[in-house]
Amino acid sequence: MPTPPQHPNEGAASAGPQVRCPSCGVTHVYSTDNPYRPFCSKGCKAIDLGAWASEHYRVEAKPTTEDLLDAPD
Repeated sequence: MPTPPQHPNEGAASAGPQVRCPSCGVTHVYSTDNPYRPFCSKGCKAIDLGAWASEHYRVEAKPTTEDLLDAPD
């Protein structure tokens, strides 16, 4: 019987710092072996990317002079 695929950090020794996934909150080992760090999985990384792409997250910035000159009247 084949074994199910493991979570990237499942079964790993706790040889590194424990962090919470910014997307789902699951605690996992922060390791360079996890290609999705700081997220726990590919799915959580994709959810975060989708939130940025849909402008759910925004970085505030004051308008520059160039922005004001390009603004339509």
